[in-house]
Amino acid sequence: MSAWKDKENDPRLEGIASAIRVVPNFPKPGIMFKDITTLLLDPIAFKNTVDLFVERYTGKGINAVAGVEARGFIFGPPIALAIGAKFIPLRKPRKLPGEVISEKYTLEYGSDCLEMHVGAVQPGELALVVDDLVATGGTLCAAINLLERAGAVVVECACVIELPELKGRQKLNGKPLYVLVESH
Repeated sequence: MSAWKDKENDPRLEGIASAIRVVPNFPKPGIMFKDITTLLLDPIAFKNTVDLFVERYTGKGINAVAGVEARGFIFGPPIALAIGAKFIPLRKPRKLPGEVISEKYTLEYGSDCLEMHVGAVQPGELALVVDDLVATGGTLCAAINLLERAGAVVVECACVIELPELKGRQKLNGKPLYVLVESH
């Protein structure tokens, strides 16, 4: 894995990249799983990851940070708290009580669905979507669709890792994507 080639060339990126473990053949043969649990075990790399996102989004007027289950729940809440935004959990089916809206999507190795509480965002609110990784772009597209159907304006998606060979960025219909680490 390599640090994303950023204009700043921030030295923290290399530490983040080196803290991510690659697990071959998980969850099925042929998949090279990018495991962020090793990043979470390194308090400096974990803090640097959150700090880089917070630095980018502070003062941008973002009202809501939407985290994709489950690893978006790790990075989204500290970002939301630091920038003064609410956190919206985007969950797998039947995990949220009350009225929800849902969006089906395909992933690198199957299909799934995301749900969000009705009323979690208000029309015109500026939203950021956070997840650990972008592969095919299906999960991020579902998150964007959910938020926009509720009237939010998605300003950007933020991920720790991008798998550029799967071309997920191209499937985001022009939505900006900010990543810290690119994996080849």
